[in-house]
Amino acid sequence: MARPSRKGSTPDRVAQRYREEGYGAQSLRPLHSLVLLVPLILIYEIGSVRYLADPSTGITETIGAHSILLGLFTDLGPLGRFIPATLLVVVLIVWHTFRRDSWRPRLGVVFAMMLESAVWTLPLLVLSLILPMSPNALAATGALPGGVPIADLSWQARVALSAGAGLYEELLFRVVVITLVHLIVVDVLRQASGVGFVLGAVISAISFALYHNIDMPTGGVHFGLLSFYALAGLFFSGLFVWRGFGIAALCHTLYDVIVLVVLPRGD
Repeated sequence: MARPSRKGSTPDRVAQRYREEGYGAQSLRPLHSLVLLVPLILIYEIGSVRYLADPSTGITETIGAHSILLGLFTDLGPLGRFIPATLLVVVLIVWHTFRRDSWRPRLGVVFAMMLESAVWTLPLLVLSLILPMSPNALAATGALPGGVPIADLSWQARVALSAGAGLYEELLFRVVVITLVHLIVVDVLRQASGVGFVLGAVISAISFALYHNIDMPTGGVHFGLLSFYALAGLFFSGLFVWRGFGIAALCHTLYDVIVLVVLPRGD
């Protein structure tokens, strides 16, 4: 007796769906985000050891978001230093596995994601020029958790910090905060998914603004910086929800490179 034919195994169907989907869908795949962000991970991890570490004191300067994530793993000793990067990679791989996507990344999609991320930096640059401040104010008021002014660091150190900010600030404020708020609003409070994303974006933006240094040298709050960071937080939240973590993280990194490295420091 002839056996009924199957339309195709699960891997075949996944491969067919992978070929049929356009750039918009494929750029949201966790594997493509991982391929996109691996160079940033290496830039930050290598750069922090070479340009941000002080051998005489054993202290490695880092961004606040990375310090917050490191604080969760203080009991792991020296190995805890690499937990945030490992966690980032593991989350994307597990996410990819649950989606049952193809394990063959398309480099053309990754290259297009790089170009798209660069385009998304333009609204942020325009925003920083519209608000009552100069882009260099972001670099001038910036300091590491240890109090070291970012403007006094070498350009290599500032590139490493830019990569770390894009990776770990987006991981903390977008992936963790928005996902957690969405989980509480939708799964616990039984509200619509859209409500969860909107509340998550607002809370993420407020947290992102308060996380940065918004104090004026003469005292008080720099409302230009406060407005910029809050609106930038909303921008990155929308980018994360709509275009995914990879593009949001790379856009964040590229913008920081422009502000902290490319632009003059004393304008």
